Order: sequence, then C-alpha cells, then structure tokens
Amino acid sequence: MAARRRKDRSVQRELPFHRNGRWGGARPGSGRKPLPAGARRSVPHRVRAKLAARFPVHTTVRLRKGLPPLRNRKVYQVLRGCFAAACARDGFRVVHYSVQSTHLHFLVEAADRKALSRGMQGLLIRIAKALNRLWHRKGSLFTERFHEHILRTPREVRNALAYVLNNVWRHVGSHLPSPRSGTPEGIDAFSSAYWFDGWRGRRFRPPAGVDPPVVRPRTWLLSTGWRRRGLLRPDEVPAGLA
Repeated sequence: MAARRRKDRSVQRELPFHRNGRWGGARPGSGRKPLPAGARRSVPHRVRAKLAARFPVHTTVRLRKGLPPLRNRKVYQVLRGCFAAACARDGFRVVHYSVQSTHLHFLVEAADRKALSRGMQGLLIRIAKALNRLWHRKGSLFTERFHEHILRTPREVRNALAYVLNNVWRHVGSHLPSPRSGTPEGIDAFSSAYWFDGWRGRRFRPPAGVDPPVVRPRTWLLSTGWRRRGLLRPDEVPAGLA
C-alpha cells in the first residue's frame, strides 16, 4: 500500500491587537526622554510660526553644561570657519553673530520656514563636528533646538542688532572690554562687529586674510529699514528682548 503523503497543517496565529482596537501604542524606550530632576526645557516644542522671506530672524542656541567655554581664541577660529562655510546655502544666510561663553546668537535671513530649519540644522551640525574634533569628544553639543524671534519692524531689527553685536556688554558692563573680551577699538572680537557697517561715526576694518564669516543682508529691514531708528554706538548697552 503506497504511503500516503502527509499533509502539512498550517495553523493561523492571531495577531496581538491593542485593547482599544487600534494599531500602535507605547513602546518601551520610545518618546522624548525625561529631563534630570529640577531641569526644564528651554524651548517649548510648539509648532513654529510661518516665516516670510522679508523678515529676518534672531536665533539663539545654548551649549550643554560641562563643556569648555566658547569665548576662547582657538575655539573662535574654529567657529568662524564654520560660519564662513555655511553663511549662504540654499536660501539661508547668516548676516551677523555673537559668540558668548555658553551660547551663540545669530541674525539670519531665510527664504521660508523650511530653509530656516535646514540652514540652522546644517550650521549646528557643522559646528558640533568641528568642536568635537577640537575637544576630542563625541556626542551632542547643544541643548535641544534653537530659540527664534522673527523680526517684523525696524525697531525690532535695531534692538536685535544691538543685542547681538553688543551682547558682551550685558555680561561685563558698559566699560571697554579687556583684550581677552574685545579689541582695542572697543568692539567685541567674538562677534561679526568688524563686518557691520552701521556703527555711528565709525567704520572698522576686518582682520586681513580672514574669510568673511557673514554675508550682506538682502531684506529691507536688515539692510536699510532699521537705520531709521538710528545707527549703533560701539559702547551701547543693549536692552533685553521680548
């Protein structure tokens, strides 16, 4: 009698569904990580406002705690090289900046919201890679995402220019800076003050042999409009921004 061919019996397994009848659900380790005890997020994760190309933007990014200060000659040379390489790319333009010990200020122009996000992301990635090489470390460099303030009026732009270019006075006072903090001319050497043409009664010459780390503004507000509120003084102490 011929051996009968054994038939494979396949068993259909039941797929586990969420109790509420929908796919998905929480997975172990997913989601945003909690902050250490007592810490709070500096920039709320909200939907960013729409951005028109005619409005410049003041952005700020903060360094993680425990890292070396940024106001160091060697560090600044690395940062200035990063600014020069990324100051004009794909609808994103860095017009001015200020380097403080624990944070960076930028005045930028962008074609739209997408160009701003991509431009800032590319700039910060470039900075993080360069400083990690310099400091012989790995890992993230900045805390969360950048803070932004869209500038819509000549007054806002002038206040932002004073805040960025003269930000050092908010930290060390209104007296002339020491050689470590500034220059003999009385401007902040760790900023784009050399490339700014809106000083009252003064014009400073950029250092020889240094590639411009910024580009000239294209928006009316940042190139012309703000001047209606008066030129800046190198010793002007900026007020806080809203």
